[in-house]
Amino acid sequence: MELKNDLLLRAARGEKTERTPVWMMRQAGRILAEYRAVREKAGSFIQLATTPELAAEVTLQPVDLLGVDAAIIFSDILVVPEAMGLPYEMIEQRGPVFPATVHSLKDLEKLHVAEPETDLKYVLDAIKITKQGLENRVPLIGFAGAPFTIFCYMTEGKGSKTFSVAKKHLYADPEFSHALLQKITDSTIAYLKAQVVAGANLVQIFDSWAGILSPEQYRIFSLPYIKQICDAINEVPVTVFAKGAFFARKEISELSCEVVGLDWNMDIRESRALIPNKTLQGNLDPCVLYASYDQIKIEVKKMLEQFGTQRYIANLGHGVYPDTDPDKVRCFIESVKEYSSL
Repeated sequence: MELKNDLLLRAARGEKTERTPVWMMRQAGRILAEYRAVREKAGSFIQLATTPELAAEVTLQPVDLLGVDAAIIFSDILVVPEAMGLPYEMIEQRGPVFPATVHSLKDLEKLHVAEPETDLKYVLDAIKITKQGLENRVPLIGFAGAPFTIFCYMTEGKGSKTFSVAKKHLYADPEFSHALLQKITDSTIAYLKAQVVAGANLVQIFDSWAGILSPEQYRIFSLPYIKQICDAINEVPVTVFAKGAFFARKEISELSCEVVGLDWNMDIRESRALIPNKTLQGNLDPCVLYASYDQIKIEVKKMLEQFGTQRYIANLGHGVYPDTDPDKVRCFIESVKEYSSL
């Protein structure tokens, strides 16, 4: 069955579009009262993410309520380490916490390469249910965390401003670091391929903590593993979003991905010059959505003028913040549609 709205996929492939497609990272979330109602019914974030019917319900909400051009499956990047044998908890006001962490090759022996059809079946089921609910209206995006970002949580055990525990391993025990990164990479490739089989039309790799590494460390401990994933996923377009890795845009442009996501600190015209042969995605500062409606329209128009309307997917430069007014979000989405239409 052909998609009724395939703007995102055509833009990703570099094909001409009659307007710019638009969606938002974290669009299925706390900005919507409807999401909060389902979250309350589920009882916890993890229960919501691991109950396919509920995960599908909140995945569909932004399509129905906000008018975005794609759905992104409701899940978490940390389902991969859990599937490898390292469970996590989601603590209110604190975020994810791993009761156990890994720090040695001996610790690594206790982990296994994830088997998506068993370890992550609930995500695959959620994708299948979502596809039915979408009825071919828009594409469905699958995703996973980049190996280095997952490595950070598996060694640090929680979020951090510096991830100094994780970075210490890169310098003090590179053998262990590469072994863990490879196991994460193998798990991620299997997981993303299973998402595609289940129905994902495009997949995105989130390297959320790319910006904490030096350019040299990023080239050693992140890019080679992202490259493996990009090389392995050739069934659907791939987006790489490496937050803070402004220094690696040239190297990212050489990956076998179709789309490169930009955060709001990455200059648009400079990025076009560094990444000439890919579709770009981004990169409005999420805080713009706290501004007046008129100011949001001005900022969207300015962004579109710099990106151009072709080989471009409109998005924020990071996830939408949970206290953002849904009407301001709609203003952003509608402004992109209005100003980019041919």
